[in-house]
Amino acid sequence: MLRHIACLLARFARDTRASLTVEAAIMMPVLFWSFGATFVIFDAFRENSINEKAAYTIGDMLSRETGLITPEYMDNTLTLLEALTDTPTQDLGIRVSVIRWDEEDNLYDLRWSQARGNAEALDATEVSQWDGVLPTMVDEEQIILVETFIDYNSIMNIGLGDRTLTTFVYTRPRFAPQLVWSDVS
Repeated sequence: MLRHIACLLARFARDTRASLTVEAAIMMPVLFWSFGATFVIFDAFRENSINEKAAYTIGDMLSRETGLITPEYMDNTLTLLEALTDTPTQDLGIRVSVIRWDEEDNLYDLRWSQARGNAEALDATEVSQWDGVLPTMVDEEQIILVETFIDYNSIMNIGLGDRTLTTFVYTRPRFAPQLVWSDVS
């Protein structure tokens, strides 16, 4: 009995008829998944690149601002982010914060933070834990921190899943020593 099974297995191993069909049946799903995965990963990197470019543009715009930043200005900044990323507002969030370095207390001091869309304003507790994240600054120097949040929904399930793409961009004020928030429009 055992010899008969061994004989059948040996004959099966020597038989090369239809091997191309079997190989194709095994490899085609892997090949299609690979093409799909390549497309999804490329699309995710493209979305992330667009998100970063938009954040740098908004950061540069704010760094050149010499007037007050108002609630209306922040609303329009969210509208600008929507236009730059070609993403609906319900999938977007932006947070703009001004952070100062206090040499005497050896800490980052949050001056103000405003958020629009799917984002929440930054609080001082979070900023105090960012020693390795924020740049080295001189005493009383301020930076403008722009964070964007975009919901990314992959078009095919390859294990990447839906996620929020975030950016973290800081810049120094250029034409004024500080960026000032005003609650009055």
